[in-house]
Amino acid sequence: MVKAWISRQASQTEALLETLSDADFPKEAVVLRVQYSSLNYKDALALTHTAPIARTYPMVHGIDAVGEVVASGSLRWPVGTVCQVNDWGLGETHWGGLAERVVVPEQWVSPIPQGRSARWAAALGTAGYTAALCVMALQDHPVRPGDGPVLVTGVSGGVGTVSCLLLKYLGYEVVGLTGSIDATGAPVSDSAAAHFDRLGLGASHLIHRESMNRPGKPLQREQFAAVVDSVGSHTLVNACAQTRYGGVVAACGLAQGMDLQGSVAPFILRGITLRGINCVFRSHAERDRAWGLLASALGEYDLDFMVKEIRLAQALDAARQVLANQLQGRVVVNCA
Repeated sequence: MVKAWISRQASQTEALLETLSDADFPKEAVVLRVQYSSLNYKDALALTHTAPIARTYPMVHGIDAVGEVVASGSLRWPVGTVCQVNDWGLGETHWGGLAERVVVPEQWVSPIPQGRSARWAAALGTAGYTAALCVMALQDHPVRPGDGPVLVTGVSGGVGTVSCLLLKYLGYEVVGLTGSIDATGAPVSDSAAAHFDRLGLGASHLIHRESMNRPGKPLQREQFAAVVDSVGSHTLVNACAQTRYGGVVAACGLAQGMDLQGSVAPFILRGITLRGINCVFRSHAERDRAWGLLASALGEYDLDFMVKEIRLAQALDAARQVLANQLQGRVVVNCA
């Protein structure tokens, strides 16, 4: 029997932790006993039925799964292999990883970088992998470390935190946008202060999110060589308006909203590029490059400062906290 967070129909107000039988699961080549999953913003939306993340029902939630192969029809992934699955429709069109078991096609499985553990991979999960894709987009544009500061929005969240760590590792100057500072630029709590200290962001490299979360002018003072944005809406529009000539904005999230009520002026008059980052169906070559970057920049314990570990049964409560902005960093779900 297998415990899993499942929604039977769209009309539910929230997911339920149920006990399923082996026969309930789809038939695919690789079966993982899930050791760890993670709680991403998308997972929080799905568990609480705040947004229609699931496309079909019934649906087991969770877009990440890290664990050990316990049954396999794949020569590449023999029984006993510890590996991971990120996205590919998990939790949307295919039963996901907030469960004690996940069953997937062999093409969806990826290795964990050598020398790194299942918990390390789950601590990064889709958020860390997405952050790496954003940084890769800046490198490929190209934006080089000496070209000017890079704005990272939502720097208290998972994508923002990992983006900042990667950019700092590569030598970029980072400016963080956050709601965890007051009007003077001071952190609002000891935990926020410790978080920003770990990221190497002093008061001069932090901006309050209220300065960018309302409609602004189509063109504003050029400040940033590039932007990594996980917020969307007015924040993304203002970030584009403040990007320097020829810069690039990597957009990967919609925490503020899906709307984009902006102007073509930054694109026409300053020649900036807006790069959408979709992590779901990336090739294995891109995934390997992203995880290679993460492994180079972040050691086994480098994420501990930003990780909160919970049990599988606590996922719904943690999802409510994520949506209420009461959790910083990453939430790792111990499913064992």
